[in-house]
Amino acid sequence: MSVFPISSGLLDAMVLSVTERSDTYGYQITKEIQEHVSVSESTLYPVLRRLQKNMLLEVYDMPYQGRNRRYYKITDSGKNALESYRQEWKLFTEQIDWFLGERTGGDSK
Repeated sequence: MSVFPISSGLLDAMVLSVTERSDTYGYQITKEIQEHVSVSESTLYPVLRRLQKNMLLEVYDMPYQGRNRRYYKITDSGKNALESYRQEWKLFTEQIDWFLGERTGGDSK
């Protein structure tokens, strides 16, 4: 368990980032995120539904081995939201790095 919890906004950003690279299905999104952070599959499906409801993701079904598989595709609104998340993340990490990062010299502002 991490001392620093992953917020819903951060989960949204991660899912949008995965779908920006290519359309993909829920299980694959979960596995890709789990390769880098500890998050349960049951946590990510509500994120996918919320992003779809907010029109940041579109869904469509494709046949796979005799059944349908639901794919997620980022929308233009989702791409705009992802860009905003990236800008916010950059600012956030710069602010936190000021405290937790390695500082050299006499800069104490």
